[in-house]
Amino acid sequence: MKLTSLPIPNQEDYSYFYSLFQGALGEMNDEGDNGNNKKKRRRKDGKGDAKKKALKEILTSLLLLDEQEKSDQEEWIKVSEQEKSMFEANHKQKTQAMLDYYEDLQTHYTESEESDKLRTKRSRLSVSAVATAVASAKASSDASVQPGSGSGGAVGHHRRLWVKDRSKAWWDSCNSPDFPEEEFRQAFRMSRATFDLICDELNSVVAKEDTMLRAAIPVRQRVAVCIWRLATGEPLRLVSKRFGLGISTCHKLVLEVCSAIKTVLMPKYLQWADGDRMNMIKNEYESISGIPNVVGSMYTTHIPIIAPKINVAAYYNRRHTDRNQKTSYSITVQGVVNPKGVFTDVCIGWPGSMPDDQVLEKSALYHRANGGLLKGDWIVGSSGYPLMDWVLVPYTHQHLTWTQHAFNEKIGEVQKVAKEAFARLKGRWGCLQKRTEMKLQDLPVVLGACCVLHNICEMRNEELDPNMRFELIDDEMVPERSIRSMSSMQARDHIAHNLLHHGLAGTAFL
Repeated sequence: MKLTSLPIPNQEDYSYFYSLFQGALGEMNDEGDNGNNKKKRRRKDGKGDAKKKALKEILTSLLLLDEQEKSDQEEWIKVSEQEKSMFEANHKQKTQAMLDYYEDLQTHYTESEESDKLRTKRSRLSVSAVATAVASAKASSDASVQPGSGSGGAVGHHRRLWVKDRSKAWWDSCNSPDFPEEEFRQAFRMSRATFDLICDELNSVVAKEDTMLRAAIPVRQRVAVCIWRLATGEPLRLVSKRFGLGISTCHKLVLEVCSAIKTVLMPKYLQWADGDRMNMIKNEYESISGIPNVVGSMYTTHIPIIAPKINVAAYYNRRHTDRNQKTSYSITVQGVVNPKGVFTDVCIGWPGSMPDDQVLEKSALYHRANGGLLKGDWIVGSSGYPLMDWVLVPYTHQHLTWTQHAFNEKIGEVQKVAKEAFARLKGRWGCLQKRTEMKLQDLPVVLGACCVLHNICEMRNEELDPNMRFELIDDEMVPERSIRSMSSMQARDHIAHNLLHHGLAGTAFL
């Protein structure tokens, strides 16, 4: 209903009428005070009558206005009450309709739950009946078949009713002894013998037992799913189709096998050398560069990741972003390798925004070395690391001398060992070349497994296909404090002097 606004006198109108009324009363009083002057009264009688008449009109107008205001207020109150009653009626009607709807919905859900429970109960009873029938048939068959008759396998395996039937043709073909060795090597980046070795090593940890309703996935298939995923970097949906398993099952298998590799194989195939093996490493590096007491070559690479939801700025890789003109996020992998390209120490998982020297300071190797592990020995690093008592790096200032050029030439040969090892690592395991869909907290275990599998392949001389070679592009930034020890600076100058004056360097850059 539409309300019609009625004119109501405001405060100014009342003030105006009131002033007129006061003026009229004042004049009447003045006339009363001069009652003795009859002449003036007679002269003003006509004027007084006019004013009295005007006063009566004013009083009449005020009364009319007051009555009009009361009438308007009563009408407005009446209209408001009508609208309020209509609103309350509509509200009650909508509320009742909503309550009826929710009541019907609750009834529907209750009936659905009861139906689901009944269906589940029937399914369980049917599965139990099938299992009982299979067991009874097998028992009766075993009891009726005589030894040597050859008919004991008539029952066989029955497909479970609740397991989706997926094709495993590709994996069955790869797992066959007739599958070509070269194709197997292309698929899994290793020979069948190395694959069998890994399966044997992990068997006790990875193997699962069969249940009454489902046969366990074999160890070879579990390991194959993990290695294929690491080698190709394929999405899980494609791995699922290839091996005939569910997507979530494949993801779970990758993490389980990687964890087993870290637990079982890492202590055996990725460890710091000591004793005779350390002396062999020193001799091989000295034969390469002429620099004595070198126990490792160190390098840090970046693994691309999807932008994390937490602390995203820490993983932002500014150097890769500027070079590729594409926003990049990464985590770091720092590794020390021996002359064969085998990792002897790794530090995995620090954010990609950290430079190489900060990653080194966060590593366990840094604390062990400062505790005396590498006293008198050298680990060769690139210009991104500082010169320390146990870290030997090239000269980075301008206008190098002949001796300094010769030193940089030979130390570059040692650094090349680590860089080529990381290139083979990324070339062999394609999951390291592109952003992965794995969670950030799972990546250190997966990357550690890649390093262990790389070591196994290197130790067993598994050659990498030239088509899988990967070119490393990791920018190096000279740290602000590039020299951390004066004694190490003198030792570097002494090594450079010996290399040049003993004819061990100084010709390649001419």
